[in-house]
Amino acid sequence: MQLIWLRNDLRIHDNTALSAAREQGPALAVWLLSGQQWRSHDDAPCKIDFWLRNLAALSEQLATLNIPLLVREADTWDQAPNVLLQICREHQIQALHLNEEYGINESRRDQAVSESLSQAGVAVHRHLDQLLFRPGSILTRSGSYFQVFSQFRKACYERLHLSLPRLQQSLTPQAPLAIANDALPTQVSGFTPPPASLRERWPAGEAAAHTRLQRFIDEAVDDYQLQRDFPAAAGTSQLSPYLAAGVVSPRQCLLRALAHNHGEFESGNTGLVAWINELIWREFYKHILSGYPRVSRHRAFRLETEALPWRHAPDELKAWQEGRTGIPIIDAAMRQLLATGWMHNRLRMIVAMFLSKNLLIDWREGERFFMRHLIDGDLAANNGGWQWSASTGTDAAPYFRIFNPISQSQRFDSQGSFIKTWVPELADTDEKNIHNPMSFGQLFATTDYPQPIVDLRSSRQRALNAFKNLSTRQYEESAFEQR
Repeated sequence: MQLIWLRNDLRIHDNTALSAAREQGPALAVWLLSGQQWRSHDDAPCKIDFWLRNLAALSEQLATLNIPLLVREADTWDQAPNVLLQICREHQIQALHLNEEYGINESRRDQAVSESLSQAGVAVHRHLDQLLFRPGSILTRSGSYFQVFSQFRKACYERLHLSLPRLQQSLTPQAPLAIANDALPTQVSGFTPPPASLRERWPAGEAAAHTRLQRFIDEAVDDYQLQRDFPAAAGTSQLSPYLAAGVVSPRQCLLRALAHNHGEFESGNTGLVAWINELIWREFYKHILSGYPRVSRHRAFRLETEALPWRHAPDELKAWQEGRTGIPIIDAAMRQLLATGWMHNRLRMIVAMFLSKNLLIDWREGERFFMRHLIDGDLAANNGGWQWSASTGTDAAPYFRIFNPISQSQRFDSQGSFIKTWVPELADTDEKNIHNPMSFGQLFATTDYPQPIVDLRSSRQRALNAFKNLSTRQYEESAFEQR
């Protein structure tokens, strides 16, 4: 008997561990509830709810293959070895199959499980699944992990030219087993279920994921390069929650895009080329997570930036979190996050730079807040994005590149459509003044909208001074070379 340990791979199609287990014989699956561990990782309630809804959809699909689904509790990951060992003894399991995950806690958990089960005579097989390339297989000539995205992308493209990834073959039903499914949880203690509107925005299941993928390919991808920066437009795939939960695989996304672009990933349809580039960014940050474990420990990738004099400003931090900064595009973005569990990528950069540069508040505060609210919360991507914006990470924005949120708003939401959707206090403001309420003298007397909590010009200079005063010039020189 084979056991599949499901984690962030909630699908039956192109699931490497599931396919490998079925090749070896009859199989059953297990999902571990780890509420305390998820809370310690700052996982969002809407993300946990999304997992559970996808687990329910997956259970129905597994039933068509006659694969029972067990649900057991391992509140913290140090309990996982004993819980899995008990299942193996109970069902005479010969081998455990799992798809690799990355991050220091995930690696330690899987190593402990492997050692425990191996000592008990149960083989453990780890499979590459959530990435196109195994971390450590794309390296520089000196044998180190890439720190510059453009160089990493070039190496990935060279590999793809040699061989494209293949999808796993569709599975056929196995003979029924005399093992009953466990009851599926509908919520986890400590995680408040999200409102119905959020659930409706993010339907669960493989069918929903592939419908969204196909709609994007058919209707939006041709204009993706032009439309992806405009938050009021439906210009992005919005597949990130499904990729993060493993409801769709990166191979499925890549091959679907290539099929639409005549097999090309560096030329042809510019929208598809740009979108494939985003898939490689996702790959890059997971390789960084594996190659430089300190980023899993809340450390800056560029260690010299640990000396930055971050401000303790709890009132300003709270205003940012609640969408009350008095900067309309910032507040609209934060309110979108709170209501939907998701934020447009251009806006993620804008609000991250505002927090880490204009407010000079530690980027880790923003990283944590995002994880606590994002339905697509992913340690590698979230950490990578925040450190890029804060100029503390690999391939980061040079410290002197600081987005002006007002000019960003004027450029990417010129009519104020996005702002008016999420900041109804400004719904009647004209497009000239909506980006910068200070230019509209009577605004604060006639609406409940707050005054700006910071002066953009002086706060920008404060950030520049903070970075310039770091004890080493190595940061300034290397950051400039990387862009």
